[in-house]
Amino acid sequence: NLLFRCEELPELILGCELCEDLWVAEPPSTSHALMGATVIANLSASNETVSKDDYRTLLVKASSARLLCGYIYTSAGEGESTQDLVFGGHDLIAENGTLLAQSARFTTGILYTDLDVLKISSERRRMGTFGKRPMKPYLTVPFSMQLTGTKLDRKFAAHPFVPEDMVERNRRCEDILSIQAFGLKKRYEHIGCKTAVLGISGGLDSTLALLVTVRTFDLLGLPRSGIIAVTMPCFGTTDRTYENACLLAKTLGTTLREVDIRESVTRHFTDIGQDMECHDVTYENGQARERTQVLMDIANKENALVIGTGDMSELALGWATYNGDHMSMYGVNAGVPKTLVRHLVAYYADTCNNAELTAVLKDVLDTPVSPELLPPVEGNIAQKTEDLVGPYELHDFFLYYLLKYNFPPKKLYYYACLAFSEEFSASYILEKLKVFLNRFCSGQFKRSCSPDSADITDVCLSRYPIPSDCSAQALLSDLSDIR
Repeated sequence: NLLFRCEELPELILGCELCEDLWVAEPPSTSHALMGATVIANLSASNETVSKDDYRTLLVKASSARLLCGYIYTSAGEGESTQDLVFGGHDLIAENGTLLAQSARFTTGILYTDLDVLKISSERRRMGTFGKRPMKPYLTVPFSMQLTGTKLDRKFAAHPFVPEDMVERNRRCEDILSIQAFGLKKRYEHIGCKTAVLGISGGLDSTLALLVTVRTFDLLGLPRSGIIAVTMPCFGTTDRTYENACLLAKTLGTTLREVDIRESVTRHFTDIGQDMECHDVTYENGQARERTQVLMDIANKENALVIGTGDMSELALGWATYNGDHMSMYGVNAGVPKTLVRHLVAYYADTCNNAELTAVLKDVLDTPVSPELLPPVEGNIAQKTEDLVGPYELHDFFLYYLLKYNFPPKKLYYYACLAFSEEFSASYILEKLKVFLNRFCSGQFKRSCSPDSADITDVCLSRYPIPSDCSAQALLSDLSDIR
């Protein structure tokens, strides 16, 4: 019942176990963690038998995951064998279920890595379990140490939503497509609907939404002709995206409808006194809202659901027209970040066994991300989203560590500088982090009234509630001393 707290870093609280405490039904580490220990150390003399190291590793990882802690396990080293036991010096360090480092067996030496006790503390704040306290008394012993800067051993994935290993990435893509499809399937079973309506632009998001809807209809045994894919060319539509949208709908066997909205939008602009040569937010959003009105009215006419296409990154940045593409009857992509959307479409292209479909999907992947609301320049897309808000790979990085670990802005900046050291300058990362924080807070009012959608990963906007009028100033002030 002893804990050791660092006076200079209060989140560093050490509790200890001895040897077989790791293996018992009620290990002391449980009460240690409930009393605040963020790191558990185990001084052990665990002997080696065939495959015992696998089980030992599993226990260490499971303990660190269950207790949301760092677990440091050190065992009697090679050369300490006596009579019928052989020791291998198997040392392990785990954090929140992840094995960070382990020694080779039958060696001697020191094993070390870094533990993020602030991340551990942040994760625990979201768990009601750690508000409880065991009955037995504890004695907390303070200790002091000098805090210094150090080079971190751990690596930070620049694309945390996307596994680096191709096999794992493909497995995740298949899982996500299934979660999306089964979520939509349940909604259709619940309301007894047999028709779907969605707008297709020839871009990534609408392509993924159409692929998911097709998979859903296949699961339900419904004909794909019941999926009405609507292309709505307007002022910003290019030949490339228009042709890809049409080819995609036909190749998948869905019903393609074309509703040219140029005339209706022009009439609307005349009604409200909007100058056609003024390409401002009214010019852009008027088109987006007309698209949504068309989709909603077709859905009413056909007794169908409007399937939303917007992704999680767009929702996080507020990159959606309120009551335009912001609105639908069910959003299949709302739990999928933009960097993952691209890999889902690529995975579908590689596994669909349809050469024509693969070809159009590959061309969609090569098309710049754009809402296509401004007139093309010499036939090419004039409005590229990432030119306006910054790279989605940066925004998704910020989004992941903010939602999953609730990192403060300065830590987001520090991690991003490590992860993207070869791609972006520190000043550029700082600039885009400020853009992200401002847009994330100011866009909450859109997320507060978003359509239903399934959570896809453990990083979800729905689990990060903030007031709609939350100010970004407190977050930005954390960056004020960075130059």
